[in-house]
Amino acid sequence: MTQIKELTRAEEQLMQILWQLKKGYVRDVIDELPEPKPAYNTVSTIIRILETKGFIGHKAYGKSHEYFPIISKEEYQNFATEKLLNGYFDNSVKHMFSYFVKKEKIDLKEADEIIKLIEKLKNK
Repeated sequence: MTQIKELTRAEEQLMQILWQLKKGYVRDVIDELPEPKPAYNTVSTIIRILETKGFIGHKAYGKSHEYFPIISKEEYQNFATEKLLNGYFDNSVKHMFSYFVKKEKIDLKEADEIIKLIEKLKNK
């Protein structure tokens, strides 16, 4: 398995778009970005960094490059969640859950759904 590296906010924003598009050219990625749109060269540079980091690959069509994700959104979610859990919550889902409840990021309906999901997993 490839060693996943952490993404900057800008890199993650472009990866979210590429995961959604499945594949695309720099112009396609720019089209999905909110206004004000960054310069073509800025997006192109970040895409090349993502390729260097092993997140995306490309197919060349002459001078044009069509980019596509190599690392799936789920793989990066797993990496980011583990980093968050280990780095800030002593590897405790309970600590993380209580943090989100205290910060009112989880309402009672969501908490109930999470508990039902846990029960379902325990019964497997």
